[in-house]
Amino acid sequence: ASDNLILEGITGSVAYGMSGDASDVDLIGICIPPIDIVFPHTTGYIQGFGPPPQKFEVTQQHHIKDTDKNKEYDMTIYSIVKFFDLAYDNNPNILDVLFLPERCVTFQTEIGKLIRQNRCLFLSKKCFYKFIGYAYSQIKKIESSRKREELVDKFGYDVKFASHTIRLALQAEQILNEHDLDLERNSEILKSVRRGDWTLDQVKEWFKNKEADLNKLYTDSTLRYSPAFTEIKNLLLTCLESHYGDLSKFYNS
Repeated sequence: ASDNLILEGITGSVAYGMSGDASDVDLIGICIPPIDIVFPHTTGYIQGFGPPPQKFEVTQQHHIKDTDKNKEYDMTIYSIVKFFDLAYDNNPNILDVLFLPERCVTFQTEIGKLIRQNRCLFLSKKCFYKFIGYAYSQIKKIESSRKREELVDKFGYDVKFASHTIRLALQAEQILNEHDLDLERNSEILKSVRRGDWTLDQVKEWFKNKEADLNKLYTDSTLRYSPAFTEIKNLLLTCLESHYGDLSKFYNS
């Protein structure tokens, strides 16, 4: 329900400063489900006996049309628990939501603000493996995928996949160096890739060299190896208590 929504923002190319007026917009939000979903034991359910209680982690809706603005939206809403779990794992798409520029935050409650204020708690050296893994998946698609035939026909390869490869590597570098993330930092270099200013060989060579740099940076970085589990758990409980009220009869720490 809309009254359970605590944070919503525009992600993707718009957030990276690569696309000023895209016709398709990616929206990601966080909601707090009813308390019996977060704490299923409150329904009287006995583990292993009878039908299990309802679960909710994520819901998606594609191609939502706004004819007034001539835009089409893809929306993904996460349960706060699932969102925290993915953020703890340094999932790149989820970290994007935490570090959105203010212009891309379309809705937030005080709980949503609190999460974003504490976003650096989630950052750790896990980002190296997650971001580089995602980057590899993008670079493999550059030549093999025919998702965007028009780009391949025009540039000889899919410049969108190439831009995401470079973006992910640069974001990992920024996190390891600065323990923070500015999504708009690399907008000019990413726009140059999108324009087709780079050859495919240049993209591959750049990524090969950057990966070598990141391997060394991973060792040298003073960023913690794992996210701040206790602090993140306490933040989650604070958010839930702000929404539900006193949790003492539902949860014992």
